[in-house]
Amino acid sequence: MVVLGIAQDGGYPQAGCRKKCCARAWADPSRRRHVASLAIVDPESRKRWLIDATPDFREQLKALDSLAPAPSGPVLEGILLTHAHVGHYAGLMDLGREVMGASGVPVYAMPRMRKFLKSSGPWDQLVRLGNIEPRPLAAGKATRLNGRITVTPLQVPHRDEYSETVGFRVQGPGGSVLYLPDIDKWEKWSTRLETILAGVDVAYLDGTFYDGGELPGRSVSEIPHPFMTETMARLSALPEELRARVRFIHLNHTNPALDPGSDAARRLLEAGLAVAREGERAGI
Repeated sequence: MVVLGIAQDGGYPQAGCRKKCCARAWADPSRRRHVASLAIVDPESRKRWLIDATPDFREQLKALDSLAPAPSGPVLEGILLTHAHVGHYAGLMDLGREVMGASGVPVYAMPRMRKFLKSSGPWDQLVRLGNIEPRPLAAGKATRLNGRITVTPLQVPHRDEYSETVGFRVQGPGGSVLYLPDIDKWEKWSTRLETILAGVDVAYLDGTFYDGGELPGRSVSEIPHPFMTETMARLSALPEELRARVRFIHLNHTNPALDPGSDAARRLLEAGLAVAREGERAGI
């Protein structure tokens, strides 16, 4: 697995933001971060799949070519979608005739997500022209990507205006990884987070907001996510070995933990947790 982005749907810095949180990233390109996405790479065949097609698809595909070059054949073996919020599927547009003119790229999605792609423009054009081939996923049911790797969608509560929301458990011969960038609150999920952590080697978890003070004048109830501080408190009693598996991902541009030198990032490390890094790898 390769991390291709760690920011929330709008990236970092975010369009139109003139606040202090984004000022340093506008001034210093090295601080900028792409929208959250993982690549699944089979180390044996070197075939590659993406989890989510973000607005940064172009740059992320180029980065993947550098980090894990593909063999001759398709650029991607497929794309797995978590849900229909803009940061997670907007990159599909690059597969259309205006850009790549791709042919039959498998796009794995849950039932409502598949219906959304087939019935909503401009995404339905990708289907009609054969740029993408929607393929079914079912909650809790493993889908085999090839002879070595399976993915299992885990349905979670979230703002499901257009589709279900899932995370993915990716299993390979050498390990397993959880990717769960969006959920309302851990308490709303019928599955215990601690149980999931015990069954994977690395867990990329929703780290959208550090705490509830990041969006003054706006109700966080409109965009519910577990605060990092809540997740830290919840996991504080777990053994260090389990906490070390956590990597926060999908950080909003307001999240102070985007700065590795911040107090927020320091407190995460003291709690035995960490923020994911673009380019980092996890074995499967």
